[in-house]
Amino acid sequence: MPRLFTAIELPDETRAELYRLHIPLPGSRWLKPEDYHITLRFAGDIDNGLAREFSANLASIDADAFEIQITGVGVFGGNDPSTIFADVAPCPALDALARANDKAARNAGLPLQKHPFKAHVTLARLKHSDAGAVARYLTRFGGYRSEPIFVSRFVLMSSRPLTGGGPYGIVESFPLRGGYTPDDSDSW
Repeated sequence: MPRLFTAIELPDETRAELYRLHIPLPGSRWLKPEDYHITLRFAGDIDNGLAREFSANLASIDADAFEIQITGVGVFGGNDPSTIFADVAPCPALDALARANDKAARNAGLPLQKHPFKAHVTLARLKHSDAGAVARYLTRFGGYRSEPIFVSRFVLMSSRPLTGGGPYGIVESFPLRGGYTPDDSDSW
C-alpha cells in the first residue's frame, strides 16, 4: 500500500541555499536537502487501485508552467513550535495547481484535506523546542529570498508507508504546458 502525495520539486541550487539555513537548534530534526519539496496534495496510504485512479486524474490536469519564489521562513505550532518551513510567495498559478490536484484526489475517492493548502517547504521538525530559540532563528533567517524558480512539472511521490518522511521517490511526473520535457538536459 503506497503512501503518496503530489509535489513540486526544487532545483538543486535552491535546495543547497535552503540547507544553509540549517543551524543547531535544540529539539530540531532537519530534513535532508534531497527531501525538500512543496506538497500540493497528500493522499496517504492508499491501495494500488486508488493510486492508479488518482494518477490517471492527475495526468488530465492541463496547466501552464509558472514561476514561484521562496520568501522567508516561518513556523507552524505557535507557542509550541512543531515545524520550521520556508514560505512560498503568493502565486495564483500555484494555488490553481493545488486545487486541480485536490480535485483529482477527490474524484478518485480520497477524503477531504484536513488543512487548507499552504505552500511551503518543510525544513525541520521540532519537538520540545524552546520557543525563544525558534523566534531568534526566525529573526535571523526571516528575510531569506530565493531566486525565481521555474515550475515545469509536478510529481506524484511516495514516502515510507505509515510513518511518512523521506527518503522520497518519484512515482510519476506530469509536465506543465510550456515547461521542459523529460528529455531536456537541464531539467531537474
